[in-house]
Amino acid sequence: MRVVARGGLRHLTYRAVAQEAGVTHGLVVHHFGSRDALIEEALAHAIRTSLASSKVEPGSGDVADFSAGLSAMVQADPDTQAFQYELLLEARRKPELLAQVRGLYEQYFAAAERELDRMLPDGAGRPLARLVFAALDGLVLHQLTLGERDVIEEALGELRTLLRLLGASAPADEP
Repeated sequence: MRVVARGGLRHLTYRAVAQEAGVTHGLVVHHFGSRDALIEEALAHAIRTSLASSKVEPGSGDVADFSAGLSAMVQADPDTQAFQYELLLEARRKPELLAQVRGLYEQYFAAAERELDRMLPDGAGRPLARLVFAALDGLVLHQLTLGERDVIEEALGELRTLLRLLGASAPADEP
């Protein structure tokens, strides 16, 4: 992920990965077998890491917990986020990467939808989950490129306020 985050997919070679990891070129080739397998495994790791540390799906159903770790995640591990954006942009040039990128985003959309379903009395649905995740994705990109963690935290606060308002619009006879 660090190799791609710093140099783009064009610089992703077995030798570059081996050098970054401090292992031999042959070990990387043996372990992954193909460049595609290397990208798939890095992407799977990026998804696991990002979902866990961003708290897109904390599981509590509490709006205050939603994405509570987002800006800290970007600050602590910007390369994981940059890797994902590099892959996203490269998929525009190389359609064979689209399936992997779609899979990445489907996991994010699904996690957001599950957590929104916990928070909102009528559930979320995929369109709302996509909208909310698009806001989160944009905030991550903003922080990754411009910094401004305090601006991101303020925007997340506004997003949480909007989600609370959606929850408050439930009929009085519903819990």
